[in-house]
Amino acid sequence: MKRKYFMQKATAVGLGLLIVFSVIACKTEHTTEEKKEAIKTNEPSVKPLVIATWNTPLAVETAAKVLEKGGSALDAVEAGCRIEEANEEGQSVGKGGLPDRDGNVTLDACIMDDKGNYGAVLCVKNIKHVISVARKVMEVTPHVMLVGEGAEQFAVSQGFERENLLTEASKKAWEEWKKKSEYKPIINIENHDTIGMLAIDNDGNISGACTTSGLAYKMAGRVGDSPIIGGGLFVDNEVGGAAATGLGEEVLKTVGSFLIVELMRQGKSPQEACEEAIARIVNKPNSDFKNFQVGYIAVNKKGETGAYSIHEWFSYNLYKNGENKNIKSDFILNRKK
Repeated sequence: MKRKYFMQKATAVGLGLLIVFSVIACKTEHTTEEKKEAIKTNEPSVKPLVIATWNTPLAVETAAKVLEKGGSALDAVEAGCRIEEANEEGQSVGKGGLPDRDGNVTLDACIMDDKGNYGAVLCVKNIKHVISVARKVMEVTPHVMLVGEGAEQFAVSQGFERENLLTEASKKAWEEWKKKSEYKPIINIENHDTIGMLAIDNDGNISGACTTSGLAYKMAGRVGDSPIIGGGLFVDNEVGGAAATGLGEEVLKTVGSFLIVELMRQGKSPQEACEEAIARIVNKPNSDFKNFQVGYIAVNKKGETGAYSIHEWFSYNLYKNGENKNIKSDFILNRKK
């Protein structure tokens, strides 16, 4: 009888636990579905759309034209970034970029498509359109990243021509810097070193790209966040994308762009996600945030956008509903006054 009673009690307890776990599982599944619904609503998405860091109207206009003609988001971001790479007056991207402390211009870039594919090149000399080389890495090699001489050799094998990237203007600036050789990046100038671009095409697919010459007068071999997946750029076609600019070392420490996309996956708006990512940097123990800049842009699947920075004067260009505007970003120090 005791054995029978024990078995009955055990069975009852087991059934009770099964019911409890089933309820928990259903609740978890329901919560997950609610989070998905926060991202995927019945509202029509805004498309086509392009957003890029800093005041880059021609780059964004070029990308927008690709989309308006029915081109892919991937084609659009590549075309847009190529504009800044060829702009010799812009000393933070491509040809004319400010060199490292040894006088060498080295470029970094990455690109990510709507299928989650990614390609990057780091510390490349003598090749202007590194964003296109990054795409080639993604599409024709078994790798996702090539570095230095290997990346340059690969570029030449794919038909890219070598050229001197150090212009007279950048050379003179470097020679002036050498007189003191003090490395004190100026907020929004020497460490606004990137064009990051995100686009949504007419099919609703998202791609992103990032290209830079890195911090001015950096140590030879230095690479920042721009070509690193999850740092300078991240795209998830089911959720959205994000890109970073500013002091790459600080972006990498919090894997900023990946963080923003994951926050959007959890239901935050692009603006809320950008603000949280900046707060993660500022609120770190012993953060020296008053002496460096970081800025983020983001877009979700619905075409909602966000942007946020540490300091003032970060701006972004946005092509939406047929208009291309430069917009000044809000910044966290504005709220700490």
